[in-house]
Amino acid sequence: MSRKSKKAIIEAIKDSGGIMSTIARRLDVTWHTADSWVKQYDETKQALQDEREAILDLAESTLFRNIKDGNSQDAKWLLSTMGKNRGYSERHEITGADGEPVKVKWQK
Repeated sequence: MSRKSKKAIIEAIKDSGGIMSTIARRLDVTWHTADSWVKQYDETKQALQDEREAILDLAESTLFRNIKDGNSQDAKWLLSTMGKNRGYSERHEITGADGEPVKVKWQK
């Protein structure tokens, strides 16, 4: 099995969503071989990072479109993750029996 050129690796990365098994299939190699080839060059590592950022942008665009269309589940999720500084987060309180404060015994 011969090593592929940087250009061939970058071409395999395009529109892969950054999924290594897709890249490997396009290069006709194993997942591990594709991973090592991508990691070999700065240009291919950057191409993979760019592809993964592009798929995140697509997911964010879909999320924002859903929220604009009134999807309350997506809105709740966004608020619980990105809106924490505004007080939107799920609270998890730890209490003792019957809601009493938890008693902690310190040992010396």
